[in-house]
Parts: sequence; structure tokens; C-alpha cells
Amino acid sequence: MLDYHLPRYLPSADELLDSDETPVDNELQELIPALLKSILLMLWEERQDWLFAIDMGIYSNPELPPIVPDAFLSLGVERCYDEELRPSYVLWDEETVPIFVLEVVSPRYREEYTTKLKLYEQMGVLYYAIYSSKRKRKPRFEVHKLVDGVYQLVNDSPVWMPEIGLGIGYERGNYGGVTREWLYWYDEDGKRYLTPNERIQQEVDRSNSLLDRSTKLADKLRQLGIDPDALS
Repeated sequence: MLDYHLPRYLPSADELLDSDETPVDNELQELIPALLKSILLMLWEERQDWLFAIDMGIYSNPELPPIVPDAFLSLGVERCYDEELRPSYVLWDEETVPIFVLEVVSPRYREEYTTKLKLYEQMGVLYYAIYSSKRKRKPRFEVHKLVDGVYQLVNDSPVWMPEIGLGIGYERGNYGGVTREWLYWYDEDGKRYLTPNERIQQEVDRSNSLLDRSTKLADKLRQLGIDPDALS
């Protein structure tokens, strides 16, 4: 965690602003994290020791404004501690620095590669991912890993993050009726995890396949003079 001198009085999350109230600059800053979260909600449905937050303020000092990443992941924290959920993420309460942070680059700013990178580095965030679909000469997607207190660029694709048990990368797909490049989670072998809609379609296809096999078997039995209904 950050090495700072905190004041004696430490407010709770309910007493702090829950964001910096800065509007997002494009829809992708909402949709890309939302897709990642929807996959996690399915993958880790039974787990209660993680938080994937979107546009939530992270407080490291009550006298300073929060830093608000597009998304972040924390492990070893309560999934939710009451029905109202978290208004913000307060480091002196949580006692856990986010292990992963994602920034989707806005068209107007480039602080993701400079100021924010340094802030997350100082905060001790293990993995910092930056996605910019507008980049042409440099990689659109970068993942930086904290090594001895300094970020180092990881060149793998997708990037496997053993401390999280997930990989992250990008490929073309469809989400919300939009076909484009999206970020996804991957397993250790580089196989992409399905989205909720893909999982539903997979189950529908499997059910149709079983029904088709059952129908063909019934037809074959009838050809042999056997009434399949009499077998049940």
C-alpha cells in the first residue's frame, strides 16, 4: 500500500464522494469494462472474495480527490458488505490495493500513459492495462506488470496473470449487437472464456443437438418395429 501519512480522522466510504463526476468521453469506456464484468459474474458466481468495479473512486487519502479508473479488480475483499454495495473504494478500510486496473483511453486525453501510470505504480497496483482502439503505430492494448516497484510492459497476447488466475487480451466479437474488437478474459492455455450470451447459445445448441439425436433414435426404433413410447 501507499506510504503516506494519514490524518487521525479517517472517514468511511459513505462519507466520501463516490466518483469524480467526470463524464466518460465515449461509450467504449462503459461497454468494455461491462463485458469483462459480465464474464466474471458468470465465472466467479460462487466466489465472494472479489470486486470488479466500474468508474468507482479509489481513495488513498481523505484529503485528496479519488482516482477513478474505468475499471479495477480487487481480490481477497468482500464481494458486498451490505445491500447498498460500495459507494467507493477506501484503501484504509479495505486494506487491499486493487490487483488490476483498466483504463480505456479517451479521445481527448493521454494521461493513461503518463500521470495515471505513475499513480497506479505508486499505489502498488500489480497489473495496469491500457486499451486504445485509435492507436495506429503503437500497440492498442498494453499490460504493465509491477516488478520491483516499477512497471514493465508485458508483450504476451493474451497476457496471463497467474496471481489472478486469468488472462486478458482482445479479439473481434459481438457484444450488445456491436461487432468490433473487445477485451476478453482467457484461461492459462489462451482459450477465451465465453460471454453470457455465448454460454446461453451454447446451451441452446446442446439442447437442440440432444433433441435431434433423440428424434433420430426414435425414428430408428420405429423402423425396427419398436414403439419408443412404450419403452419409457
